[in-house]
Amino acid sequence: MPPTVLSPPASFAAPVVVRETRFPTPLARDATGEAVRHVQEWLTFHGLGLKIDGEFGTATETAVLAFQKRSSLPVTGRVDETTFDAMIAPLSAVLRPINGTGVLSKDAPRYAEQHLAQRPREIGGENCGPWVRLYMNGAEGVNFPWCAGFACFVLNQASAGAPLPFVPSVSCDEIGIHAKDRGLFREGGPGFDTSQLKTGSLFLVRRPQGGWHHTGIVVGIANGAITTIEGNTNDSGSREGFEVCRRVRATTTLDFVVLPV
Repeated sequence: MPPTVLSPPASFAAPVVVRETRFPTPLARDATGEAVRHVQEWLTFHGLGLKIDGEFGTATETAVLAFQKRSSLPVTGRVDETTFDAMIAPLSAVLRPINGTGVLSKDAPRYAEQHLAQRPREIGGENCGPWVRLYMNGAEGVNFPWCAGFACFVLNQASAGAPLPFVPSVSCDEIGIHAKDRGLFREGGPGFDTSQLKTGSLFLVRRPQGGWHHTGIVVGIANGAITTIEGNTNDSGSREGFEVCRRVRATTTLDFVVLPV
């Protein structure tokens, strides 16, 4: 993972939430710009794949018409606030507060499941799209792997504004270092005692040359294995995938950031 460029604030990137969910302006044929790109991203997320170029041409208008018809909206080919809100409904769903318990180890898995249910993924290129920007405090692009951003975003939601027990970061290395400083780091390996873990803990995948290059949230614990929900991965467990997935991982090659008792 590259050096950290930004870290989420203690609450959880509220300005980014506003930017990603605020209706920009009515959009129609021949409009151009960033707002059109965002509409094209969401149409692509909904299975109406487009070239994401910021140009509201024939293809984008056709996709808007199809989305409106599918969503039982007025079929106008124009993006008004109602159409925009329907497009971003999956993102709005993950931001919805749950009826939490106030216990991080219990609430973090529930928030992680809420994200997983909407199938967040990259759109428009490597580490790009509205989901990546949400988790990475507005950043996107090839230099911004987003696994740590996803994990910290979810934990910040679950903390309901309270400080996390470690310093949140978009860097796996920084998370590991901060966890060591606060006595929350546990080295895994053969025979690792999973009773040290709570759900809501983070796993860290070791980099062969030292440090860590992937992370996610522990949502289930068994003898010698964990169930996880993690971002920027895929079905093979890649550290540079494209979506949020549920995985089952052996603890042999992992380290952990544990929640305090």
